[in-house]
Amino acid sequence: MSGRAPRFPLPLDRVSPSPAAQRRTATAPARTAGDAPTGVGLDSSGVRLRMVQRLRAGGVRHEAVLAAFGAVPRHHFVDTALVPQAYEDTALPIGHAQTISKPSVVARMLELLFDGRNAAAGGSLGRVLEVGTGCGYQAALLARLSRQVVSVERLRALHDKARELLASQPRGNVRLVYGDGRLGHPPNAPYDTIVAAAGGDALPDAWLDQLAVGGRLVAPLRAADGGQVLVVVDRDDSGWRRQTHEAVQFVPLQSGVF
Repeated sequence: MSGRAPRFPLPLDRVSPSPAAQRRTATAPARTAGDAPTGVGLDSSGVRLRMVQRLRAGGVRHEAVLAAFGAVPRHHFVDTALVPQAYEDTALPIGHAQTISKPSVVARMLELLFDGRNAAAGGSLGRVLEVGTGCGYQAALLARLSRQVVSVERLRALHDKARELLASQPRGNVRLVYGDGRLGHPPNAPYDTIVAAAGGDALPDAWLDQLAVGGRLVAPLRAADGGQVLVVVDRDDSGWRRQTHEAVQFVPLQSGVF
């Protein structure tokens, strides 16, 4: 990946402290080696911890998923004007008629992926295909949960943006692909897990073909009432088995590249 990603918002600790604040700092006890760093503003681990606590209260139980949410700074992946909302449980626009999904929905999909992994997986999602890179936030989460992530984005502007933003993240196991997500990415198939951030009328045959035996796919799909539901597909030696879960709302799955 080329270049170093800009860090935003601007650090919140560069405003000169008031004389009163300086006096308080001078009289404050020194930090000991055992004190945990708290960070500043939205870089504080405490901000992410509160989001994790809300996810846990909402029913998320997989500890690796919760740990990933606690480690990845969501505010780095949204536009500056939306940074104050970064840790709320809400979808946010990222431009080009696309969104970064609600944390609770992303966590639910990742937990569903793990539910399909057996003990031999060693607590990892294995090789993952992500359809719809968007701003790169989910790819950053997946990087902490898997051996390798191949993430496909059809919009060139978002592909470039994700490449820039992910350059600042510590994991190097993400490969970004500019291409039509409906086609998956055959060169790295088969995939142990596949997750999609856009929903269509049917699951593309390419995704089903590229899912490894023993693998699991999670994606939104149009329901009979015109809404969307989460669909889980497991592949075994006899074929594919499908389950339907709760209602969701994702952007439409589209073909082609722009």
